[in-house]
Amino acid sequence: MNNKFSRRSFLKGGVATAAAAALSPAARAAGPEEENQPAISSLCFTRSGPVQGIQQGEHLVWYGIPYAAPPVGEARWKAPQDPAGWAEPLDCTAPAPDAYQFNRCPMGSEDCLRLDVYSVPAAHARPVLVYLHGGNNQTGSSQSLPGGDLVEKAGCVFVSLSFRLGLFGFNCLPALCPTEEDTGSFTLLDIAKALDWVHDNIAAFGGDPDNITLSGFSAGGRDVMACLASPLFADRFQKAISFSGGITLTDEAASARQIAAALAPLAVEDGCCPEESAAFDWLLTPGSDVRSWLYGLSSARLCAQMTHAAIRMSGFPHLYTDGVVLPKEGFSAADLNKVPLLLLTGTTEFSSFALSDPFFTENTAGACSDAELSAAKQFAIRHGSAFYARFNGEASAEAVTAKSDAPVWLCQVEYGSDNSRTPLPPLGSFHGIFVPMLSAENPFSSLTDFTAKGYQAMAEQFITYLKNFLACGVPNGSGLPNPLSGLPRWERWVPEKRSTMVLDADASVAHSACREVSTTDAALLAAMDADASLSAELKTAVIRNVLNGRWFSGPIDEHYGNPSLWK
Repeated sequence: MNNKFSRRSFLKGGVATAAAAALSPAARAAGPEEENQPAISSLCFTRSGPVQGIQQGEHLVWYGIPYAAPPVGEARWKAPQDPAGWAEPLDCTAPAPDAYQFNRCPMGSEDCLRLDVYSVPAAHARPVLVYLHGGNNQTGSSQSLPGGDLVEKAGCVFVSLSFRLGLFGFNCLPALCPTEEDTGSFTLLDIAKALDWVHDNIAAFGGDPDNITLSGFSAGGRDVMACLASPLFADRFQKAISFSGGITLTDEAASARQIAAALAPLAVEDGCCPEESAAFDWLLTPGSDVRSWLYGLSSARLCAQMTHAAIRMSGFPHLYTDGVVLPKEGFSAADLNKVPLLLLTGTTEFSSFALSDPFFTENTAGACSDAELSAAKQFAIRHGSAFYARFNGEASAEAVTAKSDAPVWLCQVEYGSDNSRTPLPPLGSFHGIFVPMLSAENPFSSLTDFTAKGYQAMAEQFITYLKNFLACGVPNGSGLPNPLSGLPRWERWVPEKRSTMVLDADASVAHSACREVSTTDAALLAAMDADASLSAELKTAVIRNVLNGRWFSGPIDEHYGNPSLWK
């Protein structure tokens, strides 16, 4: 089997769904009544072989179905290949190991190209929601968002992907990309392969292969945005959702230098070079000796590099504009995949990152009083969150609508913020505030009582909008037999009328409304300039050490002259 990445072959795979993509969303949503179809059992048949899942309450789940062969040995940095077939039912009743990653210690498996499928026995031709987990493309799990609640409430089939992480998923050193047709974006190749598997197999689980929505949270949401710009993903999905994820593409050559600098100490340890500067230069050569050394690195040593990037691209570069998977000119020059897009952000997205920043936790802030330290944290949260929310939502909408006439819908969760009817200090409407709306089982349940009547009422509203969007690409349900009734109308975001659905709730009642919450980088910078809550010295220190080099901080770094974190 040929392990070489072929852009042509991957692009050809996406063409298979082109005819279906040409259908109107409303036409794809229509279909036979589910109750007239035979029930789906926990034993399903894929093109590779039968899979045995498990019933959990009202829904079915199949864990760890292989969508590609294990990327191990000589396949470590190759395009994903078809899995080997099997005859007997594959046991998919328990979660598979996560992708290999460093999370306080090395963990997981390089044999990670698997996916979880959630459905219900009555499902037939349902919209399919494919989910990419968060974790900076370095950590995370396909089980971070269980899909049971969604398939029961949102009328979909839910597929959660596991894919290569860290330097297993993104590595653009020249030895691994010796020609212009090679790419170091192995994670994106994995996602494309998984989408092909979904198209080819999901009907057996009750899903509609021609109505696939690609979604993701945080890094997964940024991956979704990259997929919009990538010719690799043409016709591979029909709608997109980016939960707290904006546009972060990066230069391939600069990324290779960051990776070489990170791996240079290992090369010195192994006697490849006498000192790190020589190792840095050696790692940037396309030689077979570099390639052999890279393939010989143990999983544990490799995954321990470039950890804790702290939402800074310089700490772990990925999503390269290599001219193969992503256009060299970046998002602005891309011929976008024109599909309906839903963008969601919290109001206080930066809170958890600011509070855990070493500047505060390791006392590098200097001899600050408790009052000064508290004010510094609030400064970072206030201004970092304003830029982060704009980055996730409006800035992404501006970039997309400049290149595409496909509809864009914006959502901002205000619940928990200082302006909310239910404030949740100190985190506010934090990064991930929406997750408990999608699943009662979630990693944030210890932060507050998300079972409160108000939050659940807000969640019910959002699930209604989501169900409609998955079916037809319009949160209000246009063209469906049962359009939205009794809820605020969600207006499409356009540059001329920047409407955003703002979600909030008090203790028992949801308060949602479509409003214009538009701002600009210039307005946010002016607010920072005018903020006198800190001394000039401490203000500069927070801007230089806490707000610098983040996904969203390009305007901040330029305005305040922050030093570059790149090699």
